[in-house]
Amino acid sequence: MTIENSQETSETVEEVDLVVADEAVIEEAKAVEVLDEAIEAILDEELEDEAPTTESPYDRSGRWFVVHTYSGYENKVKGNLENVVTSRSLEELVYEIVIPMEDVIEFKGGKKVTVSKKVFPGYILVRCDSNDEVWGAIRSTPGVTGFVGGGSRPVPLSRKEVEGILHVTVIGGEQVPAKRSRPRLEYEINETVRVKEGPFADFSGQIADINEDQLKLKVLVNIFGRETPVELEFSQVSKL
Repeated sequence: MTIENSQETSETVEEVDLVVADEAVIEEAKAVEVLDEAIEAILDEELEDEAPTTESPYDRSGRWFVVHTYSGYENKVKGNLENVVTSRSLEELVYEIVIPMEDVIEFKGGKKVTVSKKVFPGYILVRCDSNDEVWGAIRSTPGVTGFVGGGSRPVPLSRKEVEGILHVTVIGGEQVPAKRSRPRLEYEINETVRVKEGPFADFSGQIADINEDQLKLKVLVNIFGRETPVELEFSQVSKL
C-alpha cells in the first residue's frame, strides 16, 4: 500500500468515527429530551392531582331554597331546623342549612376593624329535596315565617343565584362557603367633620377624599376665607 493510500484510508476512518460520534451525541440528546418530557409529564400529572377542584354548590344533591325567618333569629332558627331534621329523620332529604356571611371592614375610632355580618338578615338557605314532607317540616320550624318565592310551592334558586350567593373555596380538602369581604366606611365624601387635634383643631370642613388603606382623609378646611385641603388621619377628626 502506498503512503497516499494509507493517508486516504486513515482520513476515511477518522471521518467514519466522527460520523458515528455525531450520531451517538444526537441519539443521547434525543434520549435526554425524551426523558425530560417524561419527567415533565409526570410532574404535571402530580400537580393536577394535587390541585384543589372547586365544586359548584348548585351541582350538589337537592335544590336550594330561601327560607324567611324572624330578623335577628337566624342562628336560632338554624339550630331549630337542625333539631327538626334530626327528630323527624330527614337527614337524607335535608342536606345543608346555611346562613350566608361576609366580612365587613368598618372604621371605628380611627382603626380598621373586620366584623362578620349576615349578608341577608332575616333569611337562611336550605338545600333539600323538593317534596311536601320536607317543606312541611321547614314551615313548622319555630322562627320560620315561610319560603321566598311566588305561588303555592317554594321556588328553588337558579344556578346564577346560588353561585352568586355561595362562593365556594377548598380548605383542607373540604369545600366550604367562602365569606365575602367589603369595606364599610365610617366617613363619606362631602361629609362635614370636625378636626379634633393638631394645628387645625376645632376647624370644620368637608371630606374631599378618603384613603382607606392609609386610614387618612383629605378635608377642605376654610382658612382665611379659602378652602384648603388638609390631610388628616381618621383619629384626628370626628363626626358632627
